[in-house]
Amino acid sequence: MNVRVLAAWMICLSVGMSAGPLQARQDGATLFGTYCATCHQSAAGAEAPGPELDVLRQMAPEHILEVMKTGTMRAQASERSRAERRILAEYLSGQAFGTVPLDLIPQSAYCGDDVARFSNTPAGPAWNGWGGTLTNTRFQPADSAGLSTEDVPRLSLKWAFGYPGATSGGTQPVIVGGRLYVGTAEGDVFSLDAETGCVHWMFQTEAGVRSAVSVGPSEGGALRAYFGDQAANVYGVDAETGTLLWKRRIDDHPRAVVTGAPALHAGRLYVPVSSRVESQVRNPNYPCCRFRGSMVAMDAANGNVLWKTYTIPDAAQPIGKNSIGTQLWGPSGVPIWTAPTIDEERNLLYASTGNNYSIPATNTSDAILAFDMETGEIRWIRQVVEDDIWNSSCRAVGRDPFVCPDPEAPDTDFANSPILVDLNGQQVLMAGNKLGMVYAFDPDDEGRIIWQESTGKGTTSGGIMWGPAVDGENVYAANNYFNTSEPESTGGIMAFDLRSGRTLWSVRPLSCADRTPCKPSHAAAVTAIPGVLFSATMDGRLRALSTEDGRTLWEYDTARDFSTVNLVAANGGSMSNAGVTVVGGMVFTNSGYSHHGGIIPGNVLLAFSVE
Repeated sequence: MNVRVLAAWMICLSVGMSAGPLQARQDGATLFGTYCATCHQSAAGAEAPGPELDVLRQMAPEHILEVMKTGTMRAQASERSRAERRILAEYLSGQAFGTVPLDLIPQSAYCGDDVARFSNTPAGPAWNGWGGTLTNTRFQPADSAGLSTEDVPRLSLKWAFGYPGATSGGTQPVIVGGRLYVGTAEGDVFSLDAETGCVHWMFQTEAGVRSAVSVGPSEGGALRAYFGDQAANVYGVDAETGTLLWKRRIDDHPRAVVTGAPALHAGRLYVPVSSRVESQVRNPNYPCCRFRGSMVAMDAANGNVLWKTYTIPDAAQPIGKNSIGTQLWGPSGVPIWTAPTIDEERNLLYASTGNNYSIPATNTSDAILAFDMETGEIRWIRQVVEDDIWNSSCRAVGRDPFVCPDPEAPDTDFANSPILVDLNGQQVLMAGNKLGMVYAFDPDDEGRIIWQESTGKGTTSGGIMWGPAVDGENVYAANNYFNTSEPESTGGIMAFDLRSGRTLWSVRPLSCADRTPCKPSHAAAVTAIPGVLFSATMDGRLRALSTEDGRTLWEYDTARDFSTVNLVAANGGSMSNAGVTVVGGMVFTNSGYSHHGGIIPGNVLLAFSVE
């Protein structure tokens, strides 16, 4: 067995695999051609492995799969679903897996008859979609939170749930009618009992899931759950049973993905489309770039597309060739990574956008866009950073000016959803970007910037990443900047007055002391309830802060092993992306993150309640 050949191939494969998911349920040859051929073609063609890969035919698919999970390409492969990795392992080995995979979850972990029956008209507190509301405030009012400032110091772990085979925690926990809905990068979507963590159902998608689940009634009244995957598929399933009702692929680019939660309103789903193109561009064989982001409106009853509006109106055109003759294209990019925000009063849908991938720059990148909910027409654009053309080649030697004219391109995406908030009759849109800035926009004046304030430094992987929270008076934002050479600049947490932008308080990052590894920056979205702000760090520390002055009310170290209710071995670690969910006196959060700056992989969902 030539381990060096296997390791070298895995590195090459990672270039393709990190860039995007399956187009649909494909065979191994097509999957290999889509993700690997750009750097590993043979004379036989793009879909055939080169001669040195013959050595892989001597290996069992189980061995190849294990290398994907624990070897050189673990970080890259972790963004692929369980099904995708198995297809590749069988193709590369030329052999089928020898046994039927063991059950992922033991039968004992499933709910029994003693669990409350499902109701299609659920009453009680809820957190639905990414931000808890259609306006994405990430604020839970007192009656739904069921948790006071005095209760918080008495929080203790009630149960833990392990995600099978995962190296990252799941999506934003969604609670509707006493059921918890969550997806994973493994392509698993679970419905759990929020009180006990027992499993109602498990659904496997074609590709990994990063979008939160949105739940709502169908025309007949039955509750449905909606989500997207990293192959740009959108699913509608029965919220009680997990039965697939419909599935629709909404973009034909091979590296298109759905990362933001669909917004459900008046029988329509509004779904953002982003991509994994940026990481592919460092390979000179890749013909960068033809992807353009979009917003899609779908009929929630059947998944039919009602309208689709691209963030770049015209398709990319040839702009030149690179040094080895690969054709390059532009303009491109402007993905929508985040859940859209509904403005019922103005009949508008707000979305935040990412950067361009290649020249020429457009006025829609790094911006807030307002779409007409009925027609999809873009009603206004408010760009905050111009000429942000960025991809993975920008930091590489030999970058091509067609795809990266400025090696210092800022890469200052909006990585979080706009927040629509009501201030005594006046409405304001809030958002933060990776430059570390918090913005207040006027929705009645085409997004005019009312005020802007800094939370600290920003880079490609920070300042403000997954999202601030707004409680009606203040906006709270966490900063993810981290540089070991300047620890004093590590990102903290700040509170601003919504009306003026005045800084109310600022909390320094936690000390590393003897902690190893240590990364006390804040990437995960923050969540607010009356008097309390929940935040988490990249090294696994979960905190509850007073919204009055930022003092710590409660702290819990999640970077450890846990015994789980579903008997899956699990540990916590880096906390990023999804934030805390607070519903009915319980606090839910994921721990463990192996992507985009994560330092401690993990695979656990934690539920806390008051002792």
